[in-house]
Amino acid sequence: MTGKVFTAFLIAGEESGDHLGARLMEAMKERLGDDVRFVGVGGSRMEAHGMTSQFPMHEIAYHGVSAIIANVHRILAKMHRTAKAVTAANPDVLVIIDCPGFNLGVARRVRKWAPTIPIVEYVSPTVWVWRPGRAPWISGFVDHLLAILPFEPAVHERLGGPACTYVGHPLTQRLDRIRPARGERIPVAEAERPTLVVLPGSRHGEISRLMEPFGEAVSELVATHGAVEVVLPAVARLADEIRTRAESWKVKPTIIVGEEEKYAAFRRANLALAASGTVTLELALSGVPMVVAYKTDFIVRPFKRSLSRINSFVLANLITGTNEIPEFLDGTATPRNLADALGKLTTDSPERQAQLAAFARIDDLMRLEKGTPSGLAADIVIETARRGPTARRTRRGARRPVQRRLETGT
Repeated sequence: MTGKVFTAFLIAGEESGDHLGARLMEAMKERLGDDVRFVGVGGSRMEAHGMTSQFPMHEIAYHGVSAIIANVHRILAKMHRTAKAVTAANPDVLVIIDCPGFNLGVARRVRKWAPTIPIVEYVSPTVWVWRPGRAPWISGFVDHLLAILPFEPAVHERLGGPACTYVGHPLTQRLDRIRPARGERIPVAEAERPTLVVLPGSRHGEISRLMEPFGEAVSELVATHGAVEVVLPAVARLADEIRTRAESWKVKPTIIVGEEEKYAAFRRANLALAASGTVTLELALSGVPMVVAYKTDFIVRPFKRSLSRINSFVLANLITGTNEIPEFLDGTATPRNLADALGKLTTDSPERQAQLAAFARIDDLMRLEKGTPSGLAADIVIETARRGPTARRTRRGARRPVQRRLETGT
């Protein structure tokens, strides 16, 4: 790499990946100065750091099995085109950021067509929830995996995944925006109307499955436990759909749009009802006790037995090793169950205190020994490029002995 410009090909497929990619680019610039250039696929934040996207990022952002099946030809064509662009650019390193359904397909093709290009994956697929056999498969073409959850390196080691390092979660760099200032959050015992934040998801499928039961749960909560102030943060692209679906709610929410508005609501909130996802970790870091629910895609539902491999699908529960946050999946996510669980959080109850005690441990569990998440990620990306490809090829579905023992119990 000495004496020439360092070229990094980065691929992000959604907003969270664009955030991560932009921070990674900024950290790499700090280390490499003007001797680095970026190519690939990303959003406005990555483009602001000097990358011209090969095509609009949203063109690969398909979520849910049914959406992927409906667009499979488009997705495969984009995979092929992107992998060809990587091999033509011949970068010092390929960094795939989240969006595993698309990015792993690109990475596998790149390793086949240009095996000398090192590949780093930023954000682990949820092999600890769904299809653990992906871990050894990924190890055949990913040279290093950057994990943003502290328990993931041990998971990949057990499952035979690629070399994996915990680099910290980007949320830990935004705690000042998530946590309330003194006096900003009224204690629940003093609130005339506790503030309830409702978060039915950031994807169309989640919204379509959760808005109705969430609305009914809020109605039952108010009928049983008294008035609450309901705030519903919405991502801009789904705001109109959320407004339309909220018209049928008996208890009308205040709908807000944008990240700053959302974090301001978190800083005031006393309790939350949320779809499973990163937002549950945001709430935990903000100190908001919650109830979590999820309804799977109808195509995935018959195969959800894989979820039994873990004790929880809530990130804060997994990080703390507890199950203090109530969680409801598919048929158990009824309005009555949700309302009953929320009702226990409207007072300074033992259930509420148990969640707050678990949240108090998260900072230590997620803390890095030194540096920042983006800085550590940049160091590993540069070092992986220097070292070159190290992954050993495996057949898809081939399992190392440790993986076979895990699955058979032998």
